[in-house]
Amino acid sequence: MKIVVTGALGHIGSRLIRELPGWFGGSQIVLIDDMSAQRYCSLFNLPNGNYRFLEGDVIKMDLESIFKGVDFVFHLAAITNAAASFEIAAELERVNFSATSRVAEACLKSGASLIYLSTTSVYGTQAEVVDENCALSDLKPQSPYAETKLKEERLLQELGSRGLRFIICRFGTIFGVSPGMRFHTAVNKFCWQAVLGQPLTVWRTALHQKRPYLDLNDAMAVFKLITARKIFDGRIYNVLTANLTVNDIVEALKEHIPDVNIKLVDQKIMNQLSYEILDARFRAHGFKPQGSLRQGVADTVKLLKGSRLAAEALP
Repeated sequence: MKIVVTGALGHIGSRLIRELPGWFGGSQIVLIDDMSAQRYCSLFNLPNGNYRFLEGDVIKMDLESIFKGVDFVFHLAAITNAAASFEIAAELERVNFSATSRVAEACLKSGASLIYLSTTSVYGTQAEVVDENCALSDLKPQSPYAETKLKEERLLQELGSRGLRFIICRFGTIFGVSPGMRFHTAVNKFCWQAVLGQPLTVWRTALHQKRPYLDLNDAMAVFKLITARKIFDGRIYNVLTANLTVNDIVEALKEHIPDVNIKLVDQKIMNQLSYEILDARFRAHGFKPQGSLRQGVADTVKLLKGSRLAAEALP
């Protein structure tokens, strides 16, 4: 078996590439990353596995050659900061859409099956709990990042009519420890700020709004399920651990850092109000989230406290 992971050194990818040898022993695992985020540490201490690392941009690489004989492609490469995407909207669409288009076309030509990551933020403001059956006209993406993800979903569905085998996973906001983890999303950012003694910068309207969050452990369980059962039916699947509020995150943090402070800030994305989603499609395949916000916060705080103590010990 041959597997490709684009964006292999990022928050999700750096954990996935450590799981794959255990799921598919003896398989060749091709890691693609352009190193723009310089996450060299994601390549440190990899488990025993048949790895091949390719440094490059999927927009420019000869993907048809790379994808020959490939069974699965995990397409994780993307510019992912939704809040910052307002300032780079044109560049984000050019990069993300072009990358997905080239990866999908190469999968179609090679016969590889595609696992594509979208986002639950395509739902935007919703008055009621929503699921994957939400009409296209009712989707209200609130950032250029989410708008581009929705455009990429439509592209894949068009290619599906030509024979592309794929699945679209709309992920909630990710949290949890990985070698290449990022800190611009809610849970991890708040853990970072709290450990450093900084106030938590919370969007002014967001403290009690409910949104979907995803434990990295549940993300891995979903990936394993997809590849084990070959769920490449061209459908959209919501993926989340729980619908939570920012206040839920704050309370979990207070178990470890009781004196956290909150600073309310303004963001262009603030008009995205509360929404909750359901994940019945994956549950129909027997999947049940096992992740925990409290454990994710505890693991992240422990990691950051250890790093801070080590830094303070330097001469």
